[in-house]
Amino acid sequence: MSHTLSAPTLAADQHYEDLRGLWAELEAALALLLGAPLQVQNFAARLRQLGDWLQELVAHDSDAALYLMFQLAADSAAGYSASHALVTATLCQVLAPELELPAHERQALVSAAFTMNIGMTRLQDQLALQREPPTAAQRAQIERHPLESQALLVRLFVDDPLWLEAVGAHHPQGKAPAPLAQLAAGQRLARILAGVDRYAAMLSPRKSRSGRSATDSVRVIVGSEPAWGDEVGYALVRRVGLCPPGTLVRLDNGDTAVVLRRSSQPLMPLVARVLDASGQPFKTPALHDTARGAPRIEAALARSALAQRITPLTLALLGVYVGRSRPAPAAARREAPAS
Repeated sequence: MSHTLSAPTLAADQHYEDLRGLWAELEAALALLLGAPLQVQNFAARLRQLGDWLQELVAHDSDAALYLMFQLAADSAAGYSASHALVTATLCQVLAPELELPAHERQALVSAAFTMNIGMTRLQDQLALQREPPTAAQRAQIERHPLESQALLVRLFVDDPLWLEAVGAHHPQGKAPAPLAQLAAGQRLARILAGVDRYAAMLSPRKSRSGRSATDSVRVIVGSEPAWGDEVGYALVRRVGLCPPGTLVRLDNGDTAVVLRRSSQPLMPLVARVLDASGQPFKTPALHDTARGAPRIEAALARSALAQRITPLTLALLGVYVGRSRPAPAAARREAPAS
């Protein structure tokens, strides 16, 4: 059953703008730390403060967090390094309960996600805007960056061994030697970070390629590896969903919709229909709970092919709806249900 999305109230609109502003401030603060880390006093403490800030935003409403985060990932490639770090850290924060990580491992994982590429921040921003393949010199720096990032963090007086190991080993060679629960803590965090990093990178557009759909990104991770090699990918499916908030989907009646909230079923979220089967925008987005009946999701879509047809005003309206919706208390659910 569908109904038209009503105009937001002034209070709801302000709430969404405040929430979006907090995410923008968090990204800006992270960009400052990553852009000139040696000029930052008490770098480790400042970075952990950003981790606490992120934890609060996700705890406030994980669906709104994912919606805003995926919009961020799909936008301009300018400032890619900070944007990608924030997306990866957000996904790690959301995944931590699913993987039953204790608090100190979650904190180390999020810190590592923020700083995994700190040794090549400028190069990463350059590559995001570069249409040509990396040069030999750039490829060499890419190969070195985990250990260079780790070494830079040591210079910045980071002394958490889990944080440092996760950064230094976040591009592991070969398949996981054992299930996550059987790995040492540092190896476990590195494996989780590697999977989430790949997923987030495939979602984000660069000049040399468009971002993939969320579903395609998960499929690349969940492949032909042994069962324990798929743990991060399956955790992403369970916790984030095959079609997370903020992503585009095609419905089986031909309409295009934006996912707003997850449900307990990975392929049946709450969506807002924004384009009809001929590609024309609806005058007002129409809410539809796919868990309650047709039309259902047929495929996830990469944003790049359709973003120009969806106006910023429409995306803002959808964001207001997500921001004003009241999720069920966390204790009452494992997944965020459609509201």
